[in-house]
Amino acid sequence: MLEIRTPESAALSQEQVAGITDICQRFRRIKGGLLPALHQVQFLCGNWLPLEALQQVAREMGVPYPYLYGVLSFYTMFATSPRGKHLIRMCESPPCHVNGAENMLKVLKQELGVDVGETTADGLFTLELTACIGVCEVAPAMQINEVVHGRLTAERVKAILDDYRAGKAPDYKELRRTTNPVSDYPASPDELSLLRNVDVIDPMSLDDYLAKGGYEALKKALTTMTGEEVVNVVKDSGLRGRGGAGFPTGLKWSFTRPSPIFPKYMICNADEGEPGTIKDRYIMEGDPHRVLEGMAIAGYAIGAHLGYIYCRGEYYLSMHRLQHAIDQAMAKGYLGDNIFGTDFSFHVQIQTGGGSYVCGEETALIESIQGQRGYPRVKPPFPGQVGVWYKPTIVNNVESYSSVPDIIIHGADWYKAKGTEDSKGTKIYQVVGQVNRPGVVECNMGRPLSWLINDIGGGVREGRKLKAVQPGGAASGFILPEHADTPLEYKALYEVEGALGSGTMLVMDDTTCIVDVVKCLMYFFQHESCGFCLPCRRGTRVLYELVCKVINGNGSEADLDRMVSLSKIMTESTNCALGWSPHSFLKTTIERFRKEWLDHVHGKCALGVCSKKAHAAAH
Repeated sequence: MLEIRTPESAALSQEQVAGITDICQRFRRIKGGLLPALHQVQFLCGNWLPLEALQQVAREMGVPYPYLYGVLSFYTMFATSPRGKHLIRMCESPPCHVNGAENMLKVLKQELGVDVGETTADGLFTLELTACIGVCEVAPAMQINEVVHGRLTAERVKAILDDYRAGKAPDYKELRRTTNPVSDYPASPDELSLLRNVDVIDPMSLDDYLAKGGYEALKKALTTMTGEEVVNVVKDSGLRGRGGAGFPTGLKWSFTRPSPIFPKYMICNADEGEPGTIKDRYIMEGDPHRVLEGMAIAGYAIGAHLGYIYCRGEYYLSMHRLQHAIDQAMAKGYLGDNIFGTDFSFHVQIQTGGGSYVCGEETALIESIQGQRGYPRVKPPFPGQVGVWYKPTIVNNVESYSSVPDIIIHGADWYKAKGTEDSKGTKIYQVVGQVNRPGVVECNMGRPLSWLINDIGGGVREGRKLKAVQPGGAASGFILPEHADTPLEYKALYEVEGALGSGTMLVMDDTTCIVDVVKCLMYFFQHESCGFCLPCRRGTRVLYELVCKVINGNGSEADLDRMVSLSKIMTESTNCALGWSPHSFLKTTIERFRKEWLDHVHGKCALGVCSKKAHAAAH
């Protein structure tokens, strides 16, 4: 039976009541203001949403209270019970998992004297788990309020907690980066485009961006090109969507441009919730004006005058830098009305995600912007015809938009000359997991995976042997050492049952239990299923239970075939890509690591990883 939890009560101060009124008045005037308003009210109330605050928001935003509660309860970042002054979110994503996140969680529990979901007696800390915080290059990691702390060790965890107890909490707005500067990583052998300005300019300075040719592409497009010409240049460049699906960007725009329906909208998908994916954060934090310029050019191309940036809720510094860039661009006329003296106007609004992986799916994201639960829509119709506010909408991700200014300046031929016949241009790749130097690099598409692992990632850690790579993100199949020279492009990775996806590569060495990693992945997907459609809602749960059954030594070889069969049925019946996701990694690991799976069927984990966890759970 489903338990409905009533939000707890708390007496609001006069200052809080007045503050909530001010927040609601500001966001009620904005289409899509419900979720951003809830985030600000939660901050005002001290990290949670009391019943009285929610009732006031419902009244002042003009929405029924049951509807409001139904929306906020969908998102993991909203709380209706008191939390401590410092909220600790310990990441349990696959990249953190293979780097010892469970050990760090034990240290946190011991140091705080609380379990997950509890608050320390002094009200200082609340401990929670989170599916991913998007800082996989410094795994294992945790986030305390807005600030990330990575590369955790037992000693580092203790020192961090001591600093917070002593009142030494860092201010995220004063940080240069959430994690590392790009200069920490090996230099790319190729000409940079997307990361050219990162760590070179001050991301808070419009003048720095202009000095590097900023907004010249927008000026060129608006004053010398028609919208159709912009679409054709991007189409001819061969740019494909960098969010994972790889759909041709210019082709997508060409479907929406002729539509006679107005208004039209642009959406920048900055949710970046795929474990292992960290690339967009580097652009948003290091070169935020580039994102805005690319969006404005795209808006001109299709005839849209308003763009939304839907940024994942954990990316506090990205949102701060983007909002500052929007304010600067508006003040100087690079955004707003009649840009460069033309009749083209373009405005940008930031939308804050609430902690939901499925909102990376374009239609779920659209529902979230509209102040609803993030359920993916049934397609068709596609967003290009029926998108946000049920009007034609283009959805591209941060890297895609950021590729556009250089394409406009240098032309399609310049871009096509980079990469391969199948995959044009440059791409940001991420190498994470069990390598000596996790990080990012921008390079021409088509370089071999082994180059990324060895030259950029510093090789498999501590001299261990490469066991497997999950390329493209958590939904991809596992590939073997024999595939290490596969070119980093769409077609080649597909042919070895991997995927380019977002360009992230999760590297696993020979100390890794593949079945244990699959259990972590399945937990992630069953946890993140929105529940909209039965095949995913129930299927992901059944698959997780079957993996656990095998790991506990209670499974059979027939269960392995059942998992492959069920996951295949899900690819043919679920409403969105989340339900398709388990099939690739279940199929490839059961085929390519079958002995390891059969060992678990017979109650044995050859590496001792699962037996240790089972022993710990029993005690």
